[in-house]
Amino acid sequence: MRRVMMIMAGLWAPLLLAAPQVQVVGLFPGAAVLSVDGQRKLVRVGQTGPGGVQVVSVDSRSAVLRVEGVERSYGLSREYNTEGFAAPQKQTLSIARSNGGHYWAEGAINGRAQQFLVDTGATSIALNESHARRLGIDYRTSGQPIQVSTASGTAKGWRVTLDKVSVGPLQVLGVEAVVLEGASPTEALLGMSFLNRVGWRVENNLLVLQSHL
Repeated sequence: MRRVMMIMAGLWAPLLLAAPQVQVVGLFPGAAVLSVDGQRKLVRVGQTGPGGVQVVSVDSRSAVLRVEGVERSYGLSREYNTEGFAAPQKQTLSIARSNGGHYWAEGAINGRAQQFLVDTGATSIALNESHARRLGIDYRTSGQPIQVSTASGTAKGWRVTLDKVSVGPLQVLGVEAVVLEGASPTEALLGMSFLNRVGWRVENNLLVLQSHL
């Protein structure tokens, strides 16, 4: 009997070790950025993220998560690796001014490639309906209807939150954007909702973007 119990204990050990490693690495109104076994994703309240982890509620300091059927509060954590806490590294991207005097940046929205026109006069990332459909953004269902003032007047739009926006090595989670009705703007605008989350400056006709520590 003792031999059988020892064998069963040996079978259970890997299952216990397989419990997901869960961290909350970002908090936003109605959403949390989860890191589950190294996989990072912004998950809204009521939705399920990597490893089947569900976000139950969120406040300014913590999130209540349901992990393997058990609910408990998780405070905001620092990122770490197997050797302990890792010192954050700044990421820098320099963009040359085009012949037309603009700054163009290659990036991605929610993992899908997108070219941006950098616009420091835009309060947020701005997309037209065609951009949003190609990127798989269900703005009419998940977005908040708003009226937007543009150079041509007032336009109908939807305020949305993008899970992830990347430009070169820079990545920002939970970025506000606006989807405008129709074909304007013709180019996706990289506005201040992204730029304010990273450092930016202009030096010798180069736009320098740098992540915050």
